[in-house]
Amino acid sequence: MINPYSEYKKQSVTTMTPVEVVIRLYSEIERQLAIGMDFVEKKNYAKSNAAFIKAEDCIDALREALDMSVPISQNLESLYIFFYKEIVKANVSKDCTEIKKIIPMIGELRDAFTQISQMTREEIEAQEKQNHKKGIL
Repeated sequence: MINPYSEYKKQSVTTMTPVEVVIRLYSEIERQLAIGMDFVEKKNYAKSNAAFIKAEDCIDALREALDMSVPISQNLESLYIFFYKEIVKANVSKDCTEIKKIIPMIGELRDAFTQISQMTREEIEAQEKQNHKKGIL
């Protein structure tokens, strides 16, 4: 029997823009890290492990989607590697101190992509020119 909710979720993902997928991945990383930390506190290490691995899988998906010909992709890849390593360390040690530090960083990236998704092409190009003049890119 087909689950209507599963079909709806599958359909919504297949119609998302690439930026919407990235935003969804960031949100899912945040969600899985929160779940993982909660299970660490409850000493349910099997469930915390599963949540942390799901977060790692989302980071892998973000890394795989990078276009390395775009200069910012190298910076994003470095961040993703950092996030991944911190999650692995937390998962092994069951110490979530570093996870609490990276969650806001992931949220900032999600927010930045959300803002980009709401900009017109002209606004994005104008922002790129302004950043280039300032030496940001």
